Amino acid sequence: MTADYDLLVIGGGINGTGIARDAVGRGASVLLAEMGDLAGATSSASTKLIHGGLRYLEYYEFDLVRKALKEREVLWGIAPHIAWPLRFILPHHKDLRPAWLLRLGLFMYDHLGGRKRLPATKTVRLDQAPFSQGLKKLFHKGFEYSDCWVDDARLVMLNARDAADRGAEILTRTKCVSARRDGDKWTVTLKDLATGNERTVTAGTLVNAAGPWVADFLHGVVGENDTSGIRLVKGSHIIVPRQFDHDRCFIFQNGDGRIVFAIPYEQDFTLIGTTDVDYQDDLSDVRISEDEVSYLCAAASEYLDKKITPEDVVHTYSGVRPLYDDGAKDAKAATRDYVLEVDGDRERPVVLSVFGGKITTYRKLAEQVLAKLEDFVPFKSGVWTDKKPLPGGNFQVDAFDAEVAALERDYPFLETGFATRLVRLYGTDGRRILGEAASLNDLGKAFGFNLYEAEVKWLMEREWARTAEDVLWRRTKLGLRLGKQEADALDAYMSGHLADRTGAAA
Repeated sequence: MTADYDLLVIGGGINGTGIARDAVGRGASVLLAEMGDLAGATSSASTKLIHGGLRYLEYYEFDLVRKALKEREVLWGIAPHIAWPLRFILPHHKDLRPAWLLRLGLFMYDHLGGRKRLPATKTVRLDQAPFSQGLKKLFHKGFEYSDCWVDDARLVMLNARDAADRGAEILTRTKCVSARRDGDKWTVTLKDLATGNERTVTAGTLVNAAGPWVADFLHGVVGENDTSGIRLVKGSHIIVPRQFDHDRCFIFQNGDGRIVFAIPYEQDFTLIGTTDVDYQDDLSDVRISEDEVSYLCAAASEYLDKKITPEDVVHTYSGVRPLYDDGAKDAKAATRDYVLEVDGDRERPVVLSVFGGKITTYRKLAEQVLAKLEDFVPFKSGVWTDKKPLPGGNFQVDAFDAEVAALERDYPFLETGFATRLVRLYGTDGRRILGEAASLNDLGKAFGFNLYEAEVKWLMEREWARTAEDVLWRRTKLGLRLGKQEADALDAYMSGHLADRTGAAA
């Protein structure tokens, strides 16, 4: 019997949406089910970097670093609105790693991954402007190297958007409550957590991209017990008022062997992270601990001129990384590479489970998942995602400023900061949000800062947003700008809009 879908993907994080996008683009019929919001867990809680992982060289993870470094310019090329180059400064701390070792590591970092557009490493003076600004005076020499930034949650949204535009069905707030093999296919029961309604579908193949819940899904829903171990590691970040005016990022070495980033964030803030803490608590309530806040404040204060205290923290976020358990003693040493486990064959329908992974390598992970499934899923074409831009990213990597200028020219009522924010989040789709508007009033109700009804409607109708939290912390970062009263007003508006849509559909 023909199944309803060739491929059913469980999990709406970066791996799940990346797999769904790639598979539907190859001609497969795809359904993705996410029990919460897209990017609702780990995939919106990263350090928001496309990077090779300089420190992974110390653990001899050369293949992972090479794979990740190659992806930097690929992702920049397909998403130039949400990804862009950054320059990082690594101050030399004479009591930690020696300068020759840092130079060697950065030489390898420059040459492992086929760098083309990104500038190479160089030595910089930290006792001279502009890099002296923000740092303690005791640091005199540093190394400046390249990596890239990405808005992690928007990367998830755009992969989901593109998958849906190509024909995939994307279901959020929908939990897979049972999955059983039924002859040559899977019979799966999905529950809409908002209404309580259940739906049964069939699929030829399952992909378990449930992130921190990967083992729970395999054991509790599918009923498989022979699986690799998973190591749950919590990473937390703090956001403080901006600590330096230049656009460079800092990477600080700590005496415990870890590194901490300090990155300019959302114009007026500095993002500091991350921690590595083994985690065994409730996955539905992941939050930073007081110890982690103190650790990050102390780590940054070792280097920054102004001491950072917990009272300076304006926001925090935490996520749990579902790492493959390679037996490493410390969480910081556990591999960040991914492992793909296949259970099933031509006689028993397949479930493929994803253990580990990182934002930077999601696209290559998706390609490798589909390579493992090509005997079971009727793909009509091969790899393609390295060349096709994500929604809104159909412009050259050096044309961002020109896109902003053109938007301001065509919509003269836009202030530069507003135009820049729209292009940063939506790229060329910003014009679709603005539509025929000739003034700010034409954008509808104002919710605060420069968030208007037209954008909120777009996020609800095109990006699966249902709550103010979805809008303010995942699809945008305007939670840093809007107060509780404004957020409550947004929630009330969205609830009413959803009720109107539901009523109209009924």
